[in-house]
Amino acid sequence: MRRVSTITVAGIATAALAFTLTACGESSTESSSGGKGKGLGLAFDVGGRDDHSFNESAARGADKAEKELGVKNKMMTAKNSETEAEREQRLNSLAEAGYNPVVGVGFNYQKSVEKVAKDHPDTTFAVVDSVAQGKNVESITFGEHEGSYLAGVAAALKSKSHKVGFIGGVNNALIQKFQAGFEQGVKDTDPKAQITSQYLYPNNDKGFNDPAAAKDKAKGMLDSDIDVIYTAAGLSGNGSVEAIAGKQGAWAIGVDSDQYQQPGLEKYKDHILTSVVKNVDVAVFDLVKSVKDGKPITGPKTYLLKDGGVSLATSGGFIDDIKDKIEAAKKKVVSGEVKVKTQP
Repeated sequence: MRRVSTITVAGIATAALAFTLTACGESSTESSSGGKGKGLGLAFDVGGRDDHSFNESAARGADKAEKELGVKNKMMTAKNSETEAEREQRLNSLAEAGYNPVVGVGFNYQKSVEKVAKDHPDTTFAVVDSVAQGKNVESITFGEHEGSYLAGVAAALKSKSHKVGFIGGVNNALIQKFQAGFEQGVKDTDPKAQITSQYLYPNNDKGFNDPAAAKDKAKGMLDSDIDVIYTAAGLSGNGSVEAIAGKQGAWAIGVDSDQYQQPGLEKYKDHILTSVVKNVDVAVFDLVKSVKDGKPITGPKTYLLKDGGVSLATSGGFIDDIKDKIEAAKKKVVSGEVKVKTQP
């Protein structure tokens, strides 16, 4: 274990971390809870902790670890269009300061985790949504396509126009999993349904941090008589939800967190049909506990529908009338009767 063992070393590490935080542009939403000694280092993707989605789910795992295990944490956030060097600097600063484990939240951290982990063999690292190599690295992935399949079933059953839409933040392999599962769930439920799938950006991670773009995209779909829209775009999804809430009878499907429960989206919650919940919090907590217990989790770990890694939220009661059909679809996926695609 890498430890800060003396007052002198602690002072140097704290000063170094403070300098690095300034260089990386730490935002006001980031928090420090015990800057000395062992704790969790959490490096968010763009959008930060309060994205009401992916990052916030990871933060809940950190909060739980602090409450139940007494493990403090440090949180830092990426900016749009960062370089590998900037991501490496963020991870390295956390490891140098004595944080263990250090988690890169998002596939963009894959290469930087691999590189920095080699320089800190006594620190456990993890990357979410990608597979990274390293003896001291956990690769955390999820069955997004499976949860999205259930969202597709719900969308098909709730759409009155038989027209549904999907908005992805960035057109990459990960977000295509959401699209593929959703489209398959819709078609298996209503073969005559029309599906429109669009992306905010082809390859720029700003797609996860551009609510205005998602709002415009959703408005275009609503104007085409689409009445259920599933958005997998991180913080950008807030804009989509806002647009949908402005049209009577339209439904939004949230992603990663139960967006009906998010305080920042409270005024729109009556238009949030359900959310595909991706339990990043569970994965983060599991890792922190393993390090605290002296048995760090390493290697690939996939959280699927069958073990609660992904699920469909029921907050608001808007899908209570179709819960039997949702459950039937879930059983088919879990049993393997239905093989959900990972590519459109």
